[in-house]
Amino acid sequence: MRHVTLRQLRVFEAVARHLSFSRAAEEMHLTQPAVSMQVRELEEQAGLGLFDRIGKKVHLTDAGRELYVRSRAIAHELRAAEEALNAMRGLESGRLNIAAVSTAKYFAPPLLARFLKAHPGVKLELAVDNREAVIEHLAANQIDLAIMGRPPLDMDTVAEPFASHPHVVIASPEHPLARRRRIPLARLAEEHFILREPGSGTRGLLEKLFADRRLELRVAMQMASNETIKQAVLAGMGVSLISRHTLGLELEAGRLVVLDVAGLPIVRNWYVVHLAAKRLSPAASAFKAFILSEAGRLLGAPVPRPARPKALKSRKTLAKVLVKH
Repeated sequence: MRHVTLRQLRVFEAVARHLSFSRAAEEMHLTQPAVSMQVRELEEQAGLGLFDRIGKKVHLTDAGRELYVRSRAIAHELRAAEEALNAMRGLESGRLNIAAVSTAKYFAPPLLARFLKAHPGVKLELAVDNREAVIEHLAANQIDLAIMGRPPLDMDTVAEPFASHPHVVIASPEHPLARRRRIPLARLAEEHFILREPGSGTRGLLEKLFADRRLELRVAMQMASNETIKQAVLAGMGVSLISRHTLGLELEAGRLVVLDVAGLPIVRNWYVVHLAAKRLSPAASAFKAFILSEAGRLLGAPVPRPARPKALKSRKTLAKVLVKH
């Protein structure tokens, strides 16, 4: 494989990671035929097939799995080299890779825009996805920082809170509970809920709340986006627990209402997260400092002071602390 190019390896690594030519093309900003051509040329160089295409699904061959391990190591070294060079060039010409959970899309772009206005030379890549995908980006060291509401405790990360994150139950203005006050949670358990997919942070909060009270959660349907959930609630198809940060226009226009439920809202925190071993570039360090100092104020929901939680470590680190005490 003397004539293999870094471009071919990068394209192959993206296809192997997603097991999808179309998603790799989107990530690499290429057309799908261009991705297929790069993989085909790499297979010719290797003299072996790297992917099996069975119907619409893509699978790695034994040769593909072996090359994937090597290509990920190469990609990691290239990112490390790029970060080192960025550090030498300084903040004004740096690069910033951010991943945010989908709920954060309602406030992350304005925050990033404000930061970039002060640092116009910084180049930004922002990925918005579900929590599981953001954690995958984090684990693979493909991003500098992640914005999420529930940091992974089974990874060696540093997670620092920057704003309060309230979750409320919403309903249509015509819902029978819309004008009730101090609704008992047991009464709410009689309603049908429209929720995000299993594994989402918001759904996990509601499941835990009902389990702690030994109440049955009636899930009428699940949907992959907050916008679709809001439309379904507006149509009277059920109620939902959702981040208060997703609701601005709908509440102002009176299209949705927040139910007055005893014990709610559920208030958690937003976190900025990075791998504990990650050497942050000047751009990433500057953005982390910016979000910790400015985001709470801009969101109107700062983390309560002075009892700001310390940066979270991995489950392994927490265990060591508990043992000492």
